[in-house]
Amino acid sequence: MPNHASVKTFPLAGRPVRRIGYGAMQLAGPGVFGPPKDRGAALAVLRAAVEAGIDHIDTSDYYGPRVTNLLIREALHPYPENLTIVTKVGARRDDTGAWLPALTPQELRQQVHDNLHNLRLDALDVVNVRIMGDIHKPSEGSIEPQVTALAELQREGLVRHIGLSNVTSAQVAEARRIADIVCVQNLYNVVERDDDALVDELASVGIAFVPFFPLGGFTPIQSSVLAKVAESVDATPRQVALAWLLHRSPNILLIPGTSSVGHLHENIAAERIELTDEAQAELDAIGGTREKE
Repeated sequence: MPNHASVKTFPLAGRPVRRIGYGAMQLAGPGVFGPPKDRGAALAVLRAAVEAGIDHIDTSDYYGPRVTNLLIREALHPYPENLTIVTKVGARRDDTGAWLPALTPQELRQQVHDNLHNLRLDALDVVNVRIMGDIHKPSEGSIEPQVTALAELQREGLVRHIGLSNVTSAQVAEARRIADIVCVQNLYNVVERDDDALVDELASVGIAFVPFFPLGGFTPIQSSVLAKVAESVDATPRQVALAWLLHRSPNILLIPGTSSVGHLHENIAAERIELTDEAQAELDAIGGTREKE
């Protein structure tokens, strides 16, 4: 079995990025809504990520809303030349924090401008259009209007590269007929394995796959197998869950989020974990049984 974890970078937005990045979602308040619990700690995590060599940060103006983008701007602007900032459009929040679709071309255009303003950028490195079917699982249907809208913004120079989020294989194919697609961000982890085929499909054409909720998100992964393997390699279960993703395919880029500098360094250390073929097979089987204890 190839050791894909030995592959340390993968192309994104026209340049190689480290395969462990940082997701900013958790810097907002509870439910990804409102200000952070500790603003100083949030700024410290962002600065620590860049100091540790992370060169890929994932965010969105609807986190908060505006909260994570403004924190990123305050902590890191002017941005390091090698930093790739990926943002998302396609949703909005109401006054209660509910997640609502915002997918008309006009709404997408406004969201791109909002991201530009709040991040203080002239152009966005990558914009993922998030298709809000089921909030965490894709639904079939044409995404031509949304991808066409982003392609127009790309021609205007406001968006450098286009990505997709919460999409099916058929939607990826449709989008690629309209514009170059550099990444796909879907729900995927050692337990949630519906996108196994899509991961391999994207790897074959050099498109990055970026799992959201790599550690289970709002309901963290619990597995006796994960705990057993973690003990055998002297690591934590969350580190092993990340290591499994790095071993799974060379096109997987990780964006685990945290509001703790300690957890940030713990996540980064996952790239040094080596899994035996036996351990990899045990972890692979978790997805087959959907084990959740």
